[in-house]
This record gives sequence, C-alpha cells and structure tokens, in this order.
Amino acid sequence: MDPTATPFPAGDPDRHAIWAMLVERDIDAFVAADWGMVAGDFVATGFLGLDACRSDIPDSWRIAFPSVEAYRDEWLRQARATRDTAFAEPLRAAIFRATTLRDIDIAGDRAVARKKFDGMIRKADGGVETLNWQTLYFCRREDGVWRISGFVGYLPHPMGGARRA
Repeated sequence: MDPTATPFPAGDPDRHAIWAMLVERDIDAFVAADWGMVAGDFVATGFLGLDACRSDIPDSWRIAFPSVEAYRDEWLRQARATRDTAFAEPLRAAIFRATTLRDIDIAGDRAVARKKFDGMIRKADGGVETLNWQTLYFCRREDGVWRISGFVGYLPHPMGGARRA
C-alpha cells in the first residue's frame, strides 16, 4: 500500500478528511516548516494539548500546550530543526513511511484519531532520526469541517501489551 494514500475509501468522507488533515497536510506543512498550511485545522477556543512524556502512566502527563499558539511555537521549532537537518533520504517520503493512521472513532461531530509513528529516517551523517510514539487527536466538526480540538501526544508506542500498527 502506498503510504501517501489514505486508507479510507471515498465513501467514507469523514475519515478521509480527518486522515488528510492529520497525515497528508500535517506532513507537507511540517516538511515545509509552514504553519500557515495547517493553522486552519485547529479549534482555537478550548484547545488543549497534553505531552504524555512517552509514559503510559497518566500521572506523568503534562499540559504542554494550553493554547494553539503554544503548540504552534513548539511545532515550528521542531519543523525548523528538522528542515535544517541533512537527511540521506527524502524527508517527506520517510515521514509518510513511518506514519500510520487507521483507527478513527466518530460519534456525531466528534472524533478520536490514533496516529502512530514507528520508523527511522536516515541522516546524511550516517545517524538516524527515530520516530516512535503515538498521538490521540480529538477532533470536532464545525460548519462541516473537521478540526483538531486537542490531543494527547508523545504516548509510548506500543503502549503496554502487544504491538499493533
């Protein structure tokens, strides 16, 4: 299967739209270090992002992003650092290869999407950048458009138990 293609059929427009927002558009914007490409994908009022600190113990999770602006600043910092790294392979293709989003639960105008990162990107200096975490995105449909209202990010992958892609 082509990692750049949505796993959801055209007959499932909600999951297709959420996948396009959380995978395709996010990767393209991250590689370009261009927040403007994804700025409209967020619900500003009431947004909350938690950093799970790669722990499956909720007591250790922290409010790292109390606003979209706080998340934007960290996202841009990471995107710029990645852009300034010399890779030995095409970055966009490598991130797509390491990214999986197949599970999206939808109830009315709310959704939970489970995005997983599991892979490595070869660096020009012979090292590797390891991507190994998962994020639970909380989405809300407003005026017919799906947007991110919050997330729990940097969860371990896998989380206790059997490994699942």
